[in-house]
Amino acid sequence: MRALRAINNLLAKAAISLAMFIVFLMVAALALSATTRFITGTGFAWFIELPPVMVSWLVFPLLGPLLKQGQHIKVDFLSHYLSHKSKNIIGTIVNLIALISACVFFKAGVDATTMYYNLGQMMELEINIPIWWMFLAFPVGFLILALTSLELIIDNLKKLSGKE
Repeated sequence: MRALRAINNLLAKAAISLAMFIVFLMVAALALSATTRFITGTGFAWFIELPPVMVSWLVFPLLGPLLKQGQHIKVDFLSHYLSHKSKNIIGTIVNLIALISACVFFKAGVDATTMYYNLGQMMELEINIPIWWMFLAFPVGFLILALTSLELIIDNLKKLSGKE
């Protein structure tokens, strides 16, 4: 369990660092685009095209860390009325569903990434970016989510058994 937690903590730090870097690049690209247009009257299309290309790498690797930190989208109206044991049971079920879903989407992401890699298609942008690079964010993100969900399931089961 310690190894899984250490791996997840490392992956979470990497995902959060990557997200901060991507947000910086997005803002910088748009600022440079506006500056270039203001100074020269024309701009480079890739400044505008770059941020949407990076969105998948911003979103998917953060799925696991956001789930672990409880910052995902949730409806919180029952928790005030439930006991700690009931909350742990529901948490276990939710994390089990997240684990199963992450495994399914990981497989689909690997299949899509492999297909686009084998096709060798490039995005229709000023900068040449392979399409598979964008799709690679899916299996990476869902692998992180699966590992995080597994850690949370083990934590919930320990709480339910009274070993924590």
